Amino acid sequence: MSSESTEAWAGWYRDRQGAESVTISASGGQLRTCIRGVEYEGETFAALKAAGGSPVLASCVLEWDMPLPVHADGAVQQATLSCLLTLGEPSRSGPPLDRADLNLTLHYGGTAYEAGVADGDFDNALGRISRQLPPGAGLGQREPAQA
Repeated sequence: MSSESTEAWAGWYRDRQGAESVTISASGGQLRTCIRGVEYEGETFAALKAAGGSPVLASCVLEWDMPLPVHADGAVQQATLSCLLTLGEPSRSGPPLDRADLNLTLHYGGTAYEAGVADGDFDNALGRISRQLPPGAGLGQREPAQA
């Protein structure tokens, strides 16, 4: 994806106050979403901050699906990557959050390929899924680079 293009995915945000639908967009290496009228942006999902540099988004769950091409046997097939990110409580020291659990499920060819990581690393989780694919199958381009 070039830095000039924008991709957007529909999803859900949930916290102690309830749930609401959201749109998550990626453009120019930045992720953006609006939750309860507050704009959030960041380079990774686990580092989304309110505009103006407020603390990172925390104590919530984000869930979204994104199309992801799979290359196999000289053809490109569309698959769906289901993403579930659980953001923990703000940390007093060290990383901004006490946890960022990311679970990915690729729905492709009638099979669900799953991976979960405790550090929210999107590329790591996607790499785990890639290694589960049948021989000759590979994942296409996708955004974002990390969770």
